[in-house]
Amino acid sequence: MRVRERLTSMIAKYFWILLVSCSLCSTPGISLRAAAPSLEPAKLEALDLTDFRGRNWTLKDFSDDSILVVAFFGTECPLAQFYATRLNRIVQQYSDKAVQVIAVISNRQDSLEEIATFASRRKLSYPVVKDPANRFADQIGAERTPEVFVYDSGRNLRYRGRIDDQRGVAHDLLKPRRHDLQLAIDELIDGREVSVPRTEASGCIISRTKQVDPESKITYGTHIAKILRKNCVECHRENELAPFVLTDGEEASCWADMIVEVIREDRMPPWHADDKHETFSNDRTLTEEEKQLIFRWAKAGAPIGLKPNLPPLPAKTAGWQLPKEPDLVLPVTFTPVSVPAEAGPRAMRYQWYMQSPGFTEDKWVTAAELRPGNKDVVHHILAFAVKPGQERATLARADVSYLFGYVPGARVESLPPGHAKKIPAGQNIYFQVHYTPNGAPQKVQSHMGLVFADPEDVTHEIKTSSATQRRFQIPGGRSLGKSEGPSDFSVEATSSRLPANATILAFSPHMHLRGKSFNYELVTPDNERRILLNVPDYDFNWQTTYVLDKPLEVPTGSRLHCKAVYDNSLSNLSNPDPMKDVRFGEQTWDEMMIGFFHYSVPVNLATDADVE
Repeated sequence: MRVRERLTSMIAKYFWILLVSCSLCSTPGISLRAAAPSLEPAKLEALDLTDFRGRNWTLKDFSDDSILVVAFFGTECPLAQFYATRLNRIVQQYSDKAVQVIAVISNRQDSLEEIATFASRRKLSYPVVKDPANRFADQIGAERTPEVFVYDSGRNLRYRGRIDDQRGVAHDLLKPRRHDLQLAIDELIDGREVSVPRTEASGCIISRTKQVDPESKITYGTHIAKILRKNCVECHRENELAPFVLTDGEEASCWADMIVEVIREDRMPPWHADDKHETFSNDRTLTEEEKQLIFRWAKAGAPIGLKPNLPPLPAKTAGWQLPKEPDLVLPVTFTPVSVPAEAGPRAMRYQWYMQSPGFTEDKWVTAAELRPGNKDVVHHILAFAVKPGQERATLARADVSYLFGYVPGARVESLPPGHAKKIPAGQNIYFQVHYTPNGAPQKVQSHMGLVFADPEDVTHEIKTSSATQRRFQIPGGRSLGKSEGPSDFSVEATSSRLPANATILAFSPHMHLRGKSFNYELVTPDNERRILLNVPDYDFNWQTTYVLDKPLEVPTGSRLHCKAVYDNSLSNLSNPDPMKDVRFGEQTWDEMMIGFFHYSVPVNLATDADVE
């Protein structure tokens, strides 16, 4: 790890959470990635499995004239959790038809108790069985969760793949474009051939029982735990965002194949900036040596080895990740919010809530945490300071001060001595919250904790500004007279001039589902230009703040010029509607172009606005 001065290091750690910004989600065309034209001839010869209640299920328990759907799920897989509930609805839809369903859980780490919780929490109406040693999954060739197999009355395989195309790895549509499972069932009911017999299942790899190489010198305890601790466990630990923990050798071993896949595909650890310009302190990129160690470990059967000798994970303060008990805790809502199992056709709109802290004097915040009441269904929370009389905040308005944010994977650290954010006296706090249903009804109540500094101790104010463009229209297929919009559409914006003694600390690029790439360019008063950050593969699911490894002092009057590129084509699997013209708006199906950046100025030089 690079050696940094103490001040720089503390700023870097803090900005991972404190200065994060994000805003979140029937089109023509069918997306069938890697779809096979036909199925290999396959017949379901036998089924003999036991559910979590102890009942045994065989083929004799299903009507001879019925269509049989076999669905593979996993208790910790987010996609499986979502689609288990959706399959429940499909079962109800075909209750008067000869369609029967059974769910199979083959992961070696999923216990009967966990399966029972999985099924009861979602009120599943179909049997859910355990597949010991993944023998049944091996028998029919199941690979992922969720993945469905549809057999006709003769128990011949007629469809295999996904339930629909709404959710997958790195994409999430507002609603399905194609209901693959239902279409296959309908065609079989009508006595027709299944038109699309194979689609690609997108989800978690089934964790199979493996033979461990006894000669392997690479084990979880000796090598892998250290790598995961450094790059992964801030999310993959108990009561954090990630769906499974990697702090335990047995659990990590079960997920070895999935770990290899996400590393090979550069999905994890999440990092989307290139390395051609500035360096960033929160860069989680694995070294090539670390990758190869993980690959060799997984190939050897993911041996656990001895218990790793690692320092304990950072302790939490009464549920908070703050360095001390908060001086003030504000509820985001006074009562819990009900989040449905599934959103409506337009998803859940962002919700806005206002709190009046009643500050009679300026408050200087040296640490802050937005704590979601339920990380499974809270995608982000943003906090703004707004002058009295304004009904609600709007991103990137001059009279709205962005304060703090919560996003997936964020962590909390204190600001370095003398650095703080200011909440002026008399201002209200507005919260923007994005809820994301996960397949089961939820109740959520979130809070914000603040740690204050003595004003006499504050030497530098942390400020957030942006290069923002609101006036744009990304064309869709209708306006172009085509079947889809463009795959590359550029929007540019330039910030206000920065004041004297400004030091840039971090960047938070922000777009929605059509975002493709984003870069920041420093433009000095002498018109010298220099790229500071380039994000060639923008990912809406990871609203990363990129923290400079070395804070950058810039000449007075410098600006930041930003360029965003959007993909409004069908090749963008998250695109809500490639036929639609898209403008600036706060909802997921709209777009945004905001190049947030965060800088500090000495308090004796700080003003309420940037230099114009």
